[in-house]
Amino acid sequence: MEEQINSSLSNLGDKLSGWFNSLILNLPNILLAVVIFGGAYYLAQKLNVLIINGLKNKVKQVSIRRLLGNVISIAVVAIGLFLSLSILNLDKALTSILAGAGVAGLAVGLALQGTLSNTFSGIFLAIKNVINVGDFIETNGFSGTVDEINLRHIKLRESDNNIVVIPNSMVLENPFKNFGLTRKIRVTLECGVGYESDLEVVKKMSIDVIKKAFPQEEKNIEFHYLEFGGSSINFQMRFWVKAVKSLTLLEAKSDAIMLLKRKFDEKEINIPYPIRTIYSKSA
Repeated sequence: MEEQINSSLSNLGDKLSGWFNSLILNLPNILLAVVIFGGAYYLAQKLNVLIINGLKNKVKQVSIRRLLGNVISIAVVAIGLFLSLSILNLDKALTSILAGAGVAGLAVGLALQGTLSNTFSGIFLAIKNVINVGDFIETNGFSGTVDEINLRHIKLRESDNNIVVIPNSMVLENPFKNFGLTRKIRVTLECGVGYESDLEVVKKMSIDVIKKAFPQEEKNIEFHYLEFGGSSINFQMRFWVKAVKSLTLLEAKSDAIMLLKRKFDEKEINIPYPIRTIYSKSA
């Protein structure tokens, strides 16, 4: 019994001695691996801050900037970890980690397929700058002002003040109209004047009224007579207004109608009511 204990202690001493010798021999590699991993972690923290601050002008959504910063930080730390394990000759451990990460990544990707789709769609929308907070958009049968854009969905505030939450992937995969991209909207206005009216005077007067109220920078106001109607000669006007919301289109059209009506009244130009003549046979 005593001999077995002594033999075990001797083997333990040899094992500890071997470990100590390996530690001394690999001490430079260990120190280098620690320095590399620590440097990678420090660099990741600095890059995270720089990316978040540097993307303020390009990506307005804070959540998107933080996500991009975190992704790059994790990538830098992972590279530092792999280099450290390689220096320590832990290739088998590195291979096991990569294999486990691949399996885990596949499982997570399948489980979070919808969430990841919305996340990447949100990043794409933020980077491409096609939708921003404050824009008026129409998408998926809804229209309103964008109140919030995050990694999962877009919040729209409709004209009746209701909030609509739409997943990012649905916005990206379906057509949408953003009134905030062009900064100009064309207004179309239709009206009619009596047959006794001087059409040249009506045309010039209408164009002058609209041009004074809505100055046109480059393109001229379009005016076209459309048809001989049942009780009037109908015309159409098209002009541009600076706007980023569909409500501005309605406001501009309303103002134009009031201005034309006031001017026509001053010049005694008739906007006739629809007239229907009924004939009946006498008994």
